[in-house]
Amino acid sequence: MSELKVAVVTGANRGLGLETCRQLGALGLTVFLTSRDQDKGKETVQRLSSSGHDFRYHPLDVTDPESIRKLVDHIREQTGRLDILINNAGIFPDPSPATGKSSSVFDTGLDILRTAMETNTYAPLFLCQQLIPLMNGYGRVVNVSSGMGQLSDMNGCCTGYRISKTALNALTRIFADELKETQVKVNSACPGWVRTDMGGENAELTPEEGVDGILWLATLPDDGPTGGFFRHRKPIPW
Repeated sequence: MSELKVAVVTGANRGLGLETCRQLGALGLTVFLTSRDQDKGKETVQRLSSSGHDFRYHPLDVTDPESIRKLVDHIREQTGRLDILINNAGIFPDPSPATGKSSSVFDTGLDILRTAMETNTYAPLFLCQQLIPLMNGYGRVVNVSSGMGQLSDMNGCCTGYRISKTALNALTRIFADELKETQVKVNSACPGWVRTDMGGENAELTPEEGVDGILWLATLPDDGPTGGFFRHRKPIPW
């Protein structure tokens, strides 16, 4: 843990991302909180910084490669390094029961698939490509995934979300394998059903409970796992 100094969290002005930032800051890291909404992001950093920890805001639209490049340049200029990347930003583009629209695979349009993949899969891919080199062979990457992306427990409905998270898990495996000769560890985390804007008010877990596994993977010791899928610190099937 003493080696880990600088973290980036995407989609971090609320929910799991916000709580992840809060807990990483409490561990003494410099935390770059990123979000698309600049006003909310700056307000959140101002509020978190009252704790005395080092939080910094930078705008980020994860679907815009130029926005990602600007973040990379900013981190390089500000700290010259990166140790932790939390790919938390995500969307659930499929219709919910409240809309009255079907979320069956038979009714899923390609627009929903494209939208899901753009944010939930392509964005983490490009973020990893651009930011992992700043780790210089030592760091931690956590891809916030979902049990809905498990092929071993795949059900119907919500096709866009399910496919995009399954693909994100594939990226975890690919990056982990290509980095296996380094001390960069790449893992997927399922936080469980958490009370956030996406999870809803009836979810089982608080954000504090949901980020426990994310924080664990973000601060793994050198002999910790890589290329795995975990929920509540325990491995789960792909």
